[in-house]
Amino acid sequence: MAFDAHLETLKRKHQAMSEAVEQAQRAPGVDDLEVATMKKQKLRLKEEITRLSN
Repeated sequence: MAFDAHLETLKRKHQAMSEAVEQAQRAPGVDDLEVATMKKQKLRLKEEITRLSN
């Protein structure tokens, strides 16, 4: 049960990060480095989700 909860938490964080990246890309004056950092965090979450799902 704890494993499933952890996986769901990671999925929610990934979704939230995805939305934050999209919003940052639409906002004027957002630093490209900040967006790149957010994308890397999102990718790490996705990799962790994939690793735990297999």
